[in-house]
Amino acid sequence: MSLTIIIILIALGLVFLVAEVLVIPGTSVAGVLGFIAIAIGIWQAWAVYGTTTGVAVTFGTLVATATALYFSLKSNTWKKLMLNDSIDSKVNLVDTEKVKPGDTGVTLSRLAPAGKARINGEMTEVHSISGFIDQHRDVVVVKTDHQKIIVKLKTP
Repeated sequence: MSLTIIIILIALGLVFLVAEVLVIPGTSVAGVLGFIAIAIGIWQAWAVYGTTTGVAVTFGTLVATATALYFSLKSNTWKKLMLNDSIDSKVNLVDTEKVKPGDTGVTLSRLAPAGKARINGEMTEVHSISGFIDQHRDVVVVKTDHQKIIVKLKTP
């Protein structure tokens, strides 16, 4: 086995070990594969090239592992890769001044049991109290509960 293949095995093993420590929780295939790749690389350096090269490769692998873990665990390294956007959207807020129990509307989509309806001229998400309601059916608001508008089929 050439020295280039040994170095590639060890580098690939380091990548797997860093991924195991930082990205993949627990003991998984990546960590085991990383350990096996590094062990094969060091073993082949000792077997093919002798003691001097084996010691150098072993020491180099230890230094490379420590360096890789040090730089990957530094907080500034991951701040460059982190998503810094924040979510400022809101859930479907029910304006109790616009939608009140007893108001009527028309379903715009099938309520299964949730869907869209137009109530008092506004399109909003509603929930059926009695299962499925087809679209283009008249509904009545039964109650508003926090962010939910509960409706039932309007009876003639």
